[in-house]
Amino acid sequence: MKNKVLIVVDMQKDFIDGALGSERAVSIVKNVEEKIKTYHDGGNTVIFTRDTHGENYVETQEGRNLPVYHCIKGTSGWEISSKLNTIDAVIIDKPTFGSVELMKYLSDFYPEGEFELVGLCTDICVISNAIMLKAFLPEAKVSVDAACCAGVTLDSHKNALEAMKMCQIYIINDQEEVK
Repeated sequence: MKNKVLIVVDMQKDFIDGALGSERAVSIVKNVEEKIKTYHDGGNTVIFTRDTHGENYVETQEGRNLPVYHCIKGTSGWEISSKLNTIDAVIIDKPTFGSVELMKYLSDFYPEGEFELVGLCTDICVISNAIMLKAFLPEAKVSVDAACCAGVTLDSHKNALEAMKMCQIYIINDQEEVK
């Protein structure tokens, strides 16, 4: 029997309504909250990733390319939205877009799993982790719920969804009207 695993990517204050927040990110919080409840109620696993940077962030390659302090460990912007239920969830901190630690965890504990990703940003961290997951577990069913994701821009969100489709990642609610 396959385990169903929900991976909630970087639903942190700085990405929702903080340093790099957007109206679209704010608008998906309720959808993500409902998705988490559905998984919890069904006895399925929920895993959160948390973008995690240090005070030296602007000295890193990412920081030089995006010189906006965000998700600095220990700050309020680093915290997962208080509207999302993290009880009984695994939280994995990641220093970059995709998480090798997450892939190792999933490979070890859910090698026969079915995985759904939601969160922020569709065009950076969601796509990175979805494609890494297909590489680590090529026979796994990997899906992304478009109604529970937001990108840096609407166009880049749509482009990321199309790219994931080409990599045999299933897109749920891709006809959802984007606000």
